[in-house]
Order: sequence, then structure tokens, then C-alpha cells
Amino acid sequence: MAVLSHDHEPRSGGIGKVLAIGAGVVALLAAGYIGVTMLTPAPEKPRAEPPPRIEAPKAAPTPVVRETPPAVEPPPVKSRPKKEKPVEAAPAPPPAGPALVVDTDIAGASVFVDRRYLGTTPLRTTEVTPGTHQLNVSATGEEGLAQTIDIAATGDTSVSLRFREVRLNASVAVVHKHTLGACEGTLTATPGAVTYDTPNKKDAFSFPLKDLEVFAIDYLKKELKVKQRGGKTWNFTDRAENADKLFVFHRDVTKAREKMAAQAK
Repeated sequence: MAVLSHDHEPRSGGIGKVLAIGAGVVALLAAGYIGVTMLTPAPEKPRAEPPPRIEAPKAAPTPVVRETPPAVEPPPVKSRPKKEKPVEAAPAPPPAGPALVVDTDIAGASVFVDRRYLGTTPLRTTEVTPGTHQLNVSATGEEGLAQTIDIAATGDTSVSLRFREVRLNASVAVVHKHTLGACEGTLTATPGAVTYDTPNKKDAFSFPLKDLEVFAIDYLKKELKVKQRGGKTWNFTDRAENADKLFVFHRDVTKAREKMAAQAK
């Protein structure tokens, strides 16, 4: 019995210790909780903002009406007569420089002055200096035309040439051989007539070029034969060493006759 009593005492003392430890732990936890709670600030409650203030609309200011004083017309201003300025005469234009104007009945003819090509017709050029110059104009299928021109110091110098116009103004000093003797004179030819002028009035003649029936030259014999249609025949020569002048006269008259015949067709 004494042994059982000894074993019971130790058990009741251990339980007490356990309870005492648990109670201490609980006390520590409670103290910590209280400390934390006291140290943590309480959350602030949100402030309630006052509602926005609504202002009543302001009344528009009353316009101030000001009376406009009546307009006062200024006194009339007497206008002074304006002095008219004298009209100055316009200065005279400077004189036009020298110019050559060339016109032909065939457009596009080539123009040469002193063998220098200047262009085609109709042409107006200022590249020619005042003075005397040699003008040559040519066109395809036509005989060239040549003319001596004098360019004026001012203004235009106009030249009109006609390729299709029959031009003839030929003359040659001749000797008319008679059956007995001879007489001298000048044989001329124009598009209008063939004329022989001589001091021997009985031997002189003039008839239309179109009535020239025979017109022939023998260069070796130095003889030019002229016969009027239905009329007389004349044989001419000259005192030159050869028949060159007679030949040129014959050539010019023949070309004119051929041109007239072509235009008549």
C-alpha cells in the first residue's frame, strides 16, 4: 500500500506543471495581441465630401443704349481748277535702218547678194549695207535673174522680179551688108519689137518681135540673118574680130521668143 501511494504523487505534480505552462503561453499570446492592437492605428473613415455647389446663372447685363448724335455735314470745299499740263509731243521714231526687200512671182526663190546667200523670197533682210550691190535670184526650172541694186542709207529698198515675165533688152552694133555697099547702125530687140536704127533712114526698120520669121546666126561666117514674116531679109555682121557679140544677141532674143511661145500655149 505504501508503494501505491508513492507512485500517485508524481502524476498529480506533472499535470500541474503542464497546466501552468499552458496558462503562461495563453497569457503571453493574449498580451501580444493586446499590444499589437494598441499599437496599430485604427483605419480612418472616409470623409464625406459635400455635394457640388450649383450656382444660379447670372443674368445678362442690361445693354446700355447710347443715343447717336446727328451727323454734321462738313462745309463744302471749293475745288480749285486744275492746271492742265502741256501735252508734250511724242519723240519722233528713229529712222529705220537700211533693208532690202525682194519679191518674186515664184515663192521660195533663192536670193544672193554679192554671191552671199541671204534666204528665199519673199525676203526682207538688213544684212546688206548701203551702196551698190549685185543681186542674183534663182528658182528651180527658171532662168536666173541678175540685177544691180543700190541700197538706200535708210528705209527699205524694194526689188520685184518676175521669172515668168519675158525680159528682153538686147542691142548690138552691126553692119548691114547691101548688094552694093553697107551701112552701120544698132540692132535692138525688146519683147515688143525688133528695131534697126541707122543714119540711112531708107534702111531702118522696126516690126513686132512675134513677126520675126527667120532669126539665125552663122558664127564662122560672122553673119546674123533677120527676116520679117512676109517681108524682107537682112544680113548683119559687125566689125569685131569674132562673132561673140552677135552670138549673145541671138541667144538672148531666142530665149525670149521661146518663153513667149510657151506662155502663149
